[in-house]
Parts: sequence; structure tokens; C-alpha cells
Amino acid sequence: MADNLICMAEIVGAQGIKGLVKLKVFGDDPLKLTGYGPLSAPDGKTYTLNSVTPHGSIWIAEVKGVTDRTVAEKLRGTRLHMDRALLPKIKKENTFYHADLIGLAAKYPDGKPMGKVITVANFGAGDLLEIKPIKGSSFYVPFTNAIVPEVNMTEKTVTINPPLGLLD
Repeated sequence: MADNLICMAEIVGAQGIKGLVKLKVFGDDPLKLTGYGPLSAPDGKTYTLNSVTPHGSIWIAEVKGVTDRTVAEKLRGTRLHMDRALLPKIKKENTFYHADLIGLAAKYPDGKPMGKVITVANFGAGDLLEIKPIKGSSFYVPFTNAIVPEVNMTEKTVTINPPLGLLD
């Protein structure tokens, strides 16, 4: 995908028999998904969301042109992207789009390389950075000022102050 595209949602299933889809939304305001215009899939197809409504921890969407469950089920796993230029500019200091954090080099407070950020997750209690260390399995750290005291977008780095016992 082009660098100027941001993944806003993923279709994770079908809902009902009339072609509605279940969405996992990555933006902070899912209701705005209908106002961005067509969203792009990696295969080049575009999809317009006519409506988006909350349904527990996911969202239910009506996709223009999708009118039955069979078609909706075939869309499972489709990631929907939009042009970054359509996103609002970030006005608050120390606020980032998740896409900007993924790929940053992670380092210890002393500057020693740790690995890199491979994803940003939120399981309900706040954002977590998943770090893939130079050696070993990936791990999560809370994206808080105490654990991640510095994000340097110019140098493309994050400083990680791992909690005691995390890396033992």
C-alpha cells in the first residue's frame, strides 16, 4: 500500500442476511467513516460505507452495492484504507496516528537498540505498543508517559522504559 494510505477498518464478518458487514475500526470516530468517501482495499477496489452503527465492541456497516450475506461474507478480511490527506491534522502535542508509530525503532533510555514497533493495539484498557525485539518474541508495553517517555518522529524512534520484570 502507498505511504499516503491509512487503514481505517477491517471487515471481520457478515451481519444478518441483507449484506451488512461487521467492522473492526481503527479510527477514534467510527461514525466519520461514512463521510470520507470511498475507502480503498489492497486489491484496488473501493467501497463506500452508507452507514455505520455500534454493536458491542465492533461496528455494523452498510456497504454500497452489497445486498446479501454471500457477498458480505466474501469481504471478510478486507482492510479499508483512506488517503491520509483527508484525516484531520493533529493539534494536541504527544498525540499520534497509530500508523505513524508502526515501524519506529524502539530503544532503551540509554539509547541501546531494543527493536521496532510492529503494531499498536487496544484491548480496552488503553493503547499498547507491540515491540519486536532484535532477538526473541514480541511483547506489549503500555503506551504511557512512564513506559514510553519519548516519541521522536524526526529520528523515527520511541524510547521504551520497560517495567521491571518484563524482559527478564
